[in-house]
Amino acid sequence: MKNIAHFFSFGFLAAFAFTACTNKTTPLENGVWRATLKTDGTVEIPFNFEIYDSLGVKQMAFLNGKERLNINEVEETADSVFFKTPLYESEIRAAKTSKGLEGRWIRYLPNKTVTMPFVGEANETFRFVKEENTGVTNVTGRWSVQFYRNNGADTSFAVGEFEQSGNEVNGSFLTTTGDYRFLSGVVDNKTFMVSAFAGSSPVLFTGDLTDNNDIINGKMYSGPSSVVSWSARRDEDAMLPDAYKIAGLKAGNDRIDFSFNDLEGKPVSLSDDRFKDKVVIVQFLGSWCPNCMDETAFLAPFYDKYKDKGLEIVGLAYERYKETDKAKAAVMNLKNRFKVNYPILLTGYTNDKGQVEESIPALDNFSAFPTTILIKKDGTVDKIHTGFSGPATGKHYTEFTQEFEKEINSLLAQ
Repeated sequence: MKNIAHFFSFGFLAAFAFTACTNKTTPLENGVWRATLKTDGTVEIPFNFEIYDSLGVKQMAFLNGKERLNINEVEETADSVFFKTPLYESEIRAAKTSKGLEGRWIRYLPNKTVTMPFVGEANETFRFVKEENTGVTNVTGRWSVQFYRNNGADTSFAVGEFEQSGNEVNGSFLTTTGDYRFLSGVVDNKTFMVSAFAGSSPVLFTGDLTDNNDIINGKMYSGPSSVVSWSARRDEDAMLPDAYKIAGLKAGNDRIDFSFNDLEGKPVSLSDDRFKDKVVIVQFLGSWCPNCMDETAFLAPFYDKYKDKGLEIVGLAYERYKETDKAKAAVMNLKNRFKVNYPILLTGYTNDKGQVEESIPALDNFSAFPTTILIKKDGTVDKIHTGFSGPATGKHYTEFTQEFEKEINSLLAQ
């Protein structure tokens, strides 16, 4: 399938190459671009990125609200451009045109290759609308949100938190498994629109604001074909369940155990000397998981700060690939990007939640990546935290990191 996708994408670019050359294309232009990815239903998911030079080399950064995700794998030819995001095993292959760039976003998954049409236009900083409308409804605050799947048969709860200045809106949706990261957009008259894309699955939220300050007719578009309905109402008291009370241990268990290989192929177990009489954080993660990326970005420097004070961290990677070489390559990308100095182990299990509990039989109700287990010096489990609210959640991220550090200090003092 990957070979077919490569053939298709190169063929697609070749179709534009002749046009690009005849238009006397110039080098990739620096500055902020506006781009769209088109779903199978022809809905356009907009996003922004910036092209810039670093030491004479072209670089690219995805822009989503306050987030700036830099990508240094940019390849440019006379008529084409290739942006690669190894962390998500995806890339943009585009031909230069008289208007900018045109091509496809491609993501390689174990059992299929996902593609979406891509168009980029230079020197356009807006995301949804060029002209601001006056007198729009302000969505700043907290919202109680319901998502409806399978024609409404399945519902799930979330909390939306947004800040609005003029027409511009930034914020995120928080769920029990994590957040939707940095969403950026506008309120245009009575229409709410926010989106995000940083190399992984593109997402777009739209909805209609009512006179009662509700949001109805909500649609969430993600990837090429997923469409989920949602609605929301203002609720400053909206809260998610306690993240420490979702997952637990089966009756009769007060600790976990495992033995998996590290990236050098050496077995690592909680019974090893390096963990003896230490406070241990066990991180359940996958390199494919954006919320895991946020948590790793937090835990990596946290470990460097506390490793000489009696703290150890060990990551358990549940990759989409069972093949060791593919899983190792994916984890190495994560480890190198965030300068992780604690061991990350290859479990040999995939990201199926049932396989997680199969790999750690003492676990009960494992429901999300990431999940983090705090272990006392005597080896017993202190707490299990489901999900991770990253920097996009603002004060929630700040409060969590402060409470987390306080909890670790308390365990180290015991």
